Amino acid sequence: MTHLAKPSIWPLAVVSAATLLLAACGGGGSDASSGTLRLALTDAPACGYDHVYVTVDSVKVHQSASAGENDPGWYPITLPSLPKRIDLLELRNGLLEELGQTALPAGRYTQLRLVLSPNSASLPYANAVTPTGGAQAALTTPSAQQSGLKINVDIEIEPGKLADFVLDFDACKSVVSAGNSGKFNLKPVISVLPRFIDGMAVDGYVANSSPYSSVSLQLNGVVVRSTVPDPARQGYFVLPYLPISSANYDLVIADPGRGTRVVSAVPVTPLAITHVNSANQAIQLANSNAQGLVASATAGNAIADATISVHQSLGTDREIELASRTVDSVNGSSSFTLATDPVQVATYSPTLAPLSWLPYNASAAQFSVRSNVPGTPIQSQPVDLRAGSARVDFSY
Repeated sequence: MTHLAKPSIWPLAVVSAATLLLAACGGGGSDASSGTLRLALTDAPACGYDHVYVTVDSVKVHQSASAGENDPGWYPITLPSLPKRIDLLELRNGLLEELGQTALPAGRYTQLRLVLSPNSASLPYANAVTPTGGAQAALTTPSAQQSGLKINVDIEIEPGKLADFVLDFDACKSVVSAGNSGKFNLKPVISVLPRFIDGMAVDGYVANSSPYSSVSLQLNGVVVRSTVPDPARQGYFVLPYLPISSANYDLVIADPGRGTRVVSAVPVTPLAITHVNSANQAIQLANSNAQGLVASATAGNAIADATISVHQSLGTDREIELASRTVDSVNGSSSFTLATDPVQVATYSPTLAPLSWLPYNASAAQFSVRSNVPGTPIQSQPVDLRAGSARVDFSY
């Protein structure tokens, strides 16, 4: 594994274990008609799991988005060792698992396949999950074992240059439970992001996070990157590989037992890392009241591809997302624990002055719950948790 790092930017604890990486536009090509593609793997936070293992058997790319697994024209990415078993939940806050690199003919590549090894009949499983407080269970990946996890990409290989990308494997949205059976399925949610070392990242510190804390960077209410604070590094977090420059990001720190905090107007540029605060001005979370919420999406039976998300409004045309889950493949439900205190909001300071928090009182215990099923309109219901826990159901 390697950290994305630059000595003048990243904390010393990160740099000491880091390997410096080439910029995405740097060298690495072999001749005037070919370039080099390098890939690494990272992860966003998972929900309710201590470990999520996948074993990468091979990676390959193609210039046709419709190419089949047996069609000619596939180019393999050379892996340092085959196969490679990876715990996705270790790949946070800039930590990467290098998959390898290969020389490719110049041109545009539009399909990538991540092939996973099949599970054996006994432990250790090649692909597995360990629910928090539970035992390790096999992670069923039927399509991945034959043709690979198909990912639509748009990668341009330029002559004599290195194209440097990160596969962001969102374990939280990719692992689907199957009722009370103890079985789990993999329905992968993977983004392909350019790798930067100078900017397009935000970092900071949360002083008293819990195992349930999450940090996300959102643009217009849409989560762009998320992670968890690292208690071993003074609550340090970093959100790298951001795709869009903007001065209007919201940094959302959500924790059902310690309330929600939002730093608004956070800028992101390709020139430098945006620092929200320093270690000696780490964000302090306050204890919060919390209530439970269960939401389901069914059409007689569970809709396995449905996703439930929870949002809060911070005024006219402004909202944040607190959490998102793929529904259970048997009963179609997702469960959440939500802080019911008002969201605390502060404005980003480029001078790293102490953040000044103000409550947005209208947000207290007020939520919007949404069901997203591919191919159908998004359904939404308001939820008021002032009277206690609640349940909402979506029918299709």
